[in-house]
Amino acid sequence: MDFGFTEEQLMLQDVARRIAQEKIAPSAEHHDRTGEFPLENIRTLGENGLMGIEVPAEYGGAGMDPVSYVLAMVEIAAADAAHSTIVSVNNSLFCNGILTFGTEAQKQKYVRAISEGREIGAFALTEPQSGSDATAMRCRAVKQADGSFVVNGKKSWITSGPVAKYIVLFAMTDPDKGARGITAFMIDADRAGFHRGKTEPKLGIRASATCEIEFTDYVVQPDEVLGEEGHGFKIAMGVLDAGRIGIASQAIGIARAAYEATLEYVKERKAFGQPIGAFQMTQAKIADMKCKLDAALLLTLRAAWLKGQGKRFTTEASVAKLTASEAAMWISHQALQIHGGMGYSKEMPIERYFRDAKITEIYEGTSEIQRLVIARSETGLR
Repeated sequence: MDFGFTEEQLMLQDVARRIAQEKIAPSAEHHDRTGEFPLENIRTLGENGLMGIEVPAEYGGAGMDPVSYVLAMVEIAAADAAHSTIVSVNNSLFCNGILTFGTEAQKQKYVRAISEGREIGAFALTEPQSGSDATAMRCRAVKQADGSFVVNGKKSWITSGPVAKYIVLFAMTDPDKGARGITAFMIDADRAGFHRGKTEPKLGIRASATCEIEFTDYVVQPDEVLGEEGHGFKIAMGVLDAGRIGIASQAIGIARAAYEATLEYVKERKAFGQPIGAFQMTQAKIADMKCKLDAALLLTLRAAWLKGQGKRFTTEASVAKLTASEAAMWISHQALQIHGGMGYSKEMPIERYFRDAKITEIYEGTSEIQRLVIARSETGLR
């Protein structure tokens, strides 16, 4: 068992850390306050291979492994969670699915544009009436005589929806078959029949623009079907396994930022004539924060390592996502408590970490869904 990282992994981590510290962190407060999409920073990440970390070089990516992805994501998320959300969706949900199930032409067209940072990708599974129950989707794609499909319906909570050029869409092609009646499609947002709704005013990750999207007689050509007809649900679930490693990494980055800020604060802030870090109550919180942070990181690296080995990692990804997201929420909560009134003020980033952490327990499978995935895997019962 090797707990070290390769030179290549550390180099990518260093690139991510440099961009995070020089570009992302200084603009984080602005993007959180305005909700403005950080297009310039995303382009910089793309130019440095960070929008396609696991994408092979022939498709414009960095050609690295899942462990490298975790290391880079943690650095980006520690600077600003909203940026890391955009990076995660493009890497895990968009590129990963096309690389696994797409044709050579689809990889060259869609993956290259996103991995080089020229365009933004999105992933459209959730609907207003179907969140955790993805098979209840109402978005329909009706096959035509020429092999094309006509799509009608809505999708909600689409990360990067307001700015995305290409979208992986899941729609029902055969309602009688339930989960086996769902097909995945590639969508070009510039085409007729595609509409964007208003940008959602969110609690956290405010710069990762999110909106509802709607299709009105949108025509999908036969070569824009992703994978096989009726295999959409399987594609979505496989992609979400990889996505959960990304969200776990994001949660670790948020938690680390909150933890490191707290470490500095407890050494500087004095009460009753001594640093508050000298009080046992504070020390107990620091110790628990450190344990939860390290556990989350190690569990996430385990899931990433298994993925890199080509082994099954569904349960391990859920364990990592559940542990890391709840650790981020707990650590940011304790960080705010230790900072007291200053933690509640927008003068410091602690309240932003607290707001940003919450979403990691919700998207790409809620904590409750992760517990279902883990328990069903362990018991074999449904």
